[in-house]
Amino acid sequence: MTDVTVLSADAIARIDREIAKFPSERKASAVMAALAIAQQEIGWISKEVAEFVASYLDMPPIAVWEVATFYGMYNLEKPGRFKITICTNLPCALQGAGQAAEHLKKKLKLEFNQTSADGRFTLKEGECMGACGDAPVCIINDRKMMSYMTPTRLDELLEELKNR
Repeated sequence: MTDVTVLSADAIARIDREIAKFPSERKASAVMAALAIAQQEIGWISKEVAEFVASYLDMPPIAVWEVATFYGMYNLEKPGRFKITICTNLPCALQGAGQAAEHLKKKLKLEFNQTSADGRFTLKEGECMGACGDAPVCIINDRKMMSYMTPTRLDELLEELKNR
């Protein structure tokens, strides 16, 4: 294991709880949870974080990168203070997600996968968030889901985030 600890003792304890869910020879099965915990603490998965997770789980670093790059929920670059992920899958698209996404792009002057120059906002396109009945939906900072995101509601959200 690496001597460099990039995560807090609390984060390590949380990862240890995830590892305990698997047989000892299968601790690499906790890789997704470990990456999520690291991202919650640091905000993104840097090379240093991925290497630490790999070492901690006795995995090759490339195996951790394969997971981190396959799933869209991991930030591989430092996001803005507010990461807005909007679902554009078919159910959301049928309820106006395309228009909502275009509205966000125009208001924020960003394309998907870009961060504002002031570091305040990152705009991401997301896969199904499991709330099709509330479409269109978005998630703020991977934690707070927002439903029925019309242009008016998006304007209200942006104003609220700007004032934080």
